[in-house]
Amino acid sequence: MGILTGSFSRKVSLALLDATHDVNVGATYENAVAQELHAHGFDLYYYNSKKYGELDFVVENRDGVINVIEVKSGKYYKRHRALDNVLAIDSYRLASGYVLGQTNIERNGKILYMPIYMIGLFTND
Repeated sequence: MGILTGSFSRKVSLALLDATHDVNVGATYENAVAQELHAHGFDLYYYNSKKYGELDFVVENRDGVINVIEVKSGKYYKRHRALDNVLAIDSYRLASGYVLGQTNIERNGKILYMPIYMIGLFTND
């Protein structure tokens, strides 16, 4: 699961792999997504605004299309105030937003919800 989990104790690493434990895997998910995006040639940017909130990743593909990505590890993956706010700003001209988490594929306006493992399908062609 990457460099991040390599720094965890054996007990914590095993708890992450055992779905019966209640462990917050948010940082691990974000780390895995960052590794995949970087491996596929994306430059990674983080967005934080006191007015709008924070977004995990802002990526631009080779065609200049900008997308925002939120990584959610819990069951409340549809709570993302910053993503909703930023996508509503027309001057940003964002193509779409992606929420990766423990979900099936679902579209709601400009937001596409996807299972976390689908990050491997993002390409920068």
